[in-house]
Amino acid sequence: MNFNIQPVSQEWLQRALEYQNTLTKPPGSLGFLETLGCQLAAIQKTLHPRLGRGAVVVCAADHGVSAEGVSAYPAEVTAQMVLNFQAGGAAINQLARTAEAEVWVVDVGVNSPRPGGQSRVRSGTGNIRLEPAMTLAEAEQAIRVGAEAAKAAIAKGATLLAAGDMGIGNTTAAAALTAALLGLEAEAVTGRGTGVDEAGYQRKLEVVRAALNRARSRLGELKEAHPLALLAELGGLEIAAIAGVFLAGAEAGLPLVTDGFPVTAGALLACRMEPRVRGYLFAGHRSVEPGHTRQLEALGLRPILELDLRLGEGTGAVLSFPVLRAAAAVMAGMATFSQAGVSQAEKL
Repeated sequence: MNFNIQPVSQEWLQRALEYQNTLTKPPGSLGFLETLGCQLAAIQKTLHPRLGRGAVVVCAADHGVSAEGVSAYPAEVTAQMVLNFQAGGAAINQLARTAEAEVWVVDVGVNSPRPGGQSRVRSGTGNIRLEPAMTLAEAEQAIRVGAEAAKAAIAKGATLLAAGDMGIGNTTAAAALTAALLGLEAEAVTGRGTGVDEAGYQRKLEVVRAALNRARSRLGELKEAHPLALLAELGGLEIAAIAGVFLAGAEAGLPLVTDGFPVTAGALLACRMEPRVRGYLFAGHRSVEPGHTRQLEALGLRPILELDLRLGEGTGAVLSFPVLRAAAAVMAGMATFSQAGVSQAEKL
């Protein structure tokens, strides 16, 4: 599986950094907004970056591990929420509307006769406590599903791309996959997901430990294993599709925005497959899941927002879209000191 991803230009990044210091403001006075603008300039190879409409590809799938009681909600909610996305009634629909973004819903593995569709690879993963999540071929197919959805969104005019997730049990899969990719113990990356009680949390923690031990017995040292093998053992179909969204988005040269824990697991996977993806990534927010902070640290990403979100769906990602547009507008629209005829104090 090959993606032709070009590295983000370090030459353009340096030019953007220098240009920021000529704009009519004290250098650094717009803080992280300046960093974001410079990265956008480097991605677009211009000192005047512009962002139009965005898109969020919400990838949905079920997880066999939900049978272990790791979620506060029943597995049937996945299919019900996909229908809600399609009807425009979910949180992501409202937030995307305010953020000038289109919602694309992809059923890559929902365990239900509906909503269905040709994009479904299989009806849910295996129970990762007891068996692999999927085959290698299914993992690759799910990545391709996400990539094709991203390409469709881009073809329709998206200039900014995010991924979202839906799948009861997916924070358990995200925890196991993140622990394996980063060489961490279950405790470091496992949180309460949808809000399980203490007994539910302890059960979830034990499931993640058991899944890691099972995968280790098959693959050996997990941190050294191939990322696709780890995905097939421990991941989710929607996490695979999310990786495909980011791989195809980077190939197209678009700014890419991560959401919470399961989505960032997909971004981490994409970066392990193709490290050049990292230069296109922005962290929309930091969720309250402990594993999310570990993912962001591993990727070297600073979150744009910190709102204590834990919903998923791409909500935190699209909420950051206006900030990214503002960062681009500063670069594109502000006058330089010389253009404005403003004296630049030596120690501004």
